[in-house]
Amino acid sequence: MLAIGVDIGGTKCAVNLGEVSGEDAAILQKCKIRKTSDYMPAEMLNAFVEDILSCKKMLKDSQKIEGIGISCGGPLDSSRGIILSPPNLPGWDNIPITDYLRDKTGIPAWLCNDANACALAEWKMGAGKGCKNVVFLTFGTGLGAGIILDNRLYTGACDMAGEIGHIRLSDYGPAGYGKMGSFEGFCSGGGIAQLAATMIREKRQSGKKTTLGGSPDKPEQITAAQVGLAAKNGDPLALDILRQVGCQLGKGLSVIIDFLNPECIVIGSIFVRNYDEIWPYAEQVIQEETLPAARKACRVLPSQLSESLGDIAGLIVAGYHLQTEDEK
Repeated sequence: MLAIGVDIGGTKCAVNLGEVSGEDAAILQKCKIRKTSDYMPAEMLNAFVEDILSCKKMLKDSQKIEGIGISCGGPLDSSRGIILSPPNLPGWDNIPITDYLRDKTGIPAWLCNDANACALAEWKMGAGKGCKNVVFLTFGTGLGAGIILDNRLYTGACDMAGEIGHIRLSDYGPAGYGKMGSFEGFCSGGGIAQLAATMIREKRQSGKKTTLGGSPDKPEQITAAQVGLAAKNGDPLALDILRQVGCQLGKGLSVIIDFLNPECIVIGSIFVRNYDEIWPYAEQVIQEETLPAARKACRVLPSQLSESLGDIAGLIVAGYHLQTEDEK
C-alpha cells in the first residue's frame, strides 16, 4: 500500500511517499527537507499539506495513499493526534496535527512518539525483526525508548511509556531530562558533552595535559561527536569518557532486561557509531547485574536502520496502524 511518512524533528522536518508491504517499506519520493526553525508551526503544517498533495498528484488514477504516519518527539497525545509542547519544538503547543492533515488532504493520519516510531521500524524491518518483545533506545541528542510487547506497541496509560532517560542512575553526573545523574545524562549527545567538559577540566586543573577539547578555558565547547572521533583515534581521555558511558549504559540496560525480559534491545545513533568503545563496558555490567535467564534470552544490538530511520519511521507508523485497524 502507498503511505506518507512525516518526520518532525527539532532540526528538520520532511515528508516522504513510500510503499509499505508487510515487513518492508520503500521510499518512492522524498520531498524537500525543511529547516524547522525557519517555519512557524502553522507554516510548517501548510508545507506538509503542500508536499502531501504534490505526492498525490504524482500518482495514477488507480493509485491511492492509504494513510499518513507522523513521527514526532514527545510529549504528545497519540490517541487524539495532538503534539503537546515538545522541548525541542518551541511554539508547537497543542497542535491537532492528525485532524489538520486529514481535513486538508482527505487521508487518515496517525501520530507517534519518535522513539516508538523507530521501535516499530526496527521491529518490522531492522535488528528486531522476528522478535515478539523489543525495546529500542534512541541514544542521540536525548535518550528515549520505544517498547514492543507481544507484537504490539506499548505506549502506557498516558503516552509516557519508554521515557527511561528520566531514570536516575547515579546521585551525581551530567544532567539530562532535568535530572542530574540520569540515564539520559550519561547516554546522550548532550550528556556525553557535559561529562567530557567536566573530565577535561578535572585533568587540566590537576596539571595533566590533554589534547581533547577546545581552548583551555572553554572545555564546555567539546561535543559528543568530537569525543567519539577522538576515542576512535585512541585518545586516552576520550576512551575513559566512553568507558564511563558504557558502564552507565550497562546499568540502565540491566534494569530493562530484568524488568521487561525482552528478546532484543536495539540501540541507535551514538551506540552505532562508537559500539566498540562503549559496548564492552556495558556488557560487563550486564553480566554482573542481570538475572542469568533474562540475560541469556536478550540480545543487545546496534540499529540496522540508523541512517534511514527518520525517513522510514513515519511510513512504518502508517502501515502499523492500518494493519491494526484491519485486524479489529
